[in-house]
Amino acid sequence: MQKRTLLQSVLALALAVGVSGAAVAQDKEIKIGVTAGPHGQIMEQVKKIAEKDGLKIKVIEFSDYIQPNAALQSGELDANSYQHKPYLDAQIKDRGYKFVAAADTVNFPIGIYSKKIKKIDELKEGARFGLPNDPTNGGRVLLLLQANGLIKLKESAGLKATPLDVIENPKKLRFVELDAAQLPRSLDDLDAAAINTNFAISAGLNPKSDAIVLESAKNPYVNILVIREADKNQPWVAKLVKAYHSEEIRKFVDTQFKGSVMPGF
Repeated sequence: MQKRTLLQSVLALALAVGVSGAAVAQDKEIKIGVTAGPHGQIMEQVKKIAEKDGLKIKVIEFSDYIQPNAALQSGELDANSYQHKPYLDAQIKDRGYKFVAAADTVNFPIGIYSKKIKKIDELKEGARFGLPNDPTNGGRVLLLLQANGLIKLKESAGLKATPLDVIENPKKLRFVELDAAQLPRSLDDLDAAAINTNFAISAGLNPKSDAIVLESAKNPYVNILVIREADKNQPWVAKLVKAYHSEEIRKFVDTQFKGSVMPGF
């Protein structure tokens, strides 16, 4: 009888420990990496909504496109929200990351800006044109220049076109490849530059009114919420996506950014 009572006590203790462990696991703070600007602003709103569903989020800002994926790989982050699918695909291919897209987030049409001209056709021969130095965003800009009649690319160039794929350049544009975050600060030294919307807004530029060319919203560059492949079935992922895809976030994006950032869900 005593043995049975002892066994029941041990089982009850084990069950209590298990329940306690589950509670601790649910209380874990989820760390999400974002780039400064709209991604950070949106995630702060997502944080408030997710907290109502029992999900605690810590938002961590980065100033470049490389570190958020490196931090996710190392375990410093649980997720990140700042990149589009073509960029993620390139990172996976180049660095071997075991990442997956958990959900679509928002769309940032890339724009061309200048402090020296008002229209793209005013670019002079030999003008210095800044573009992001990562393959996917650099290619994206070259395709935008081609769509506006400034250059012509090899038919095989695709989404990851580089300046080496330019086969016609009537104005002899000189391409200056820089880190995407550096482009707003380099506008004074360039004739024009293509700047990702999150960095443009952070620098005080308004894509709707300041861009001399703005990419169409219908493009393959919708941004995504990225997690490690091993975490795709974790309960917190579903809660995070639910919070991000809420009507409150859709309204916040529409109201806060007035068309320069658009919901992609």
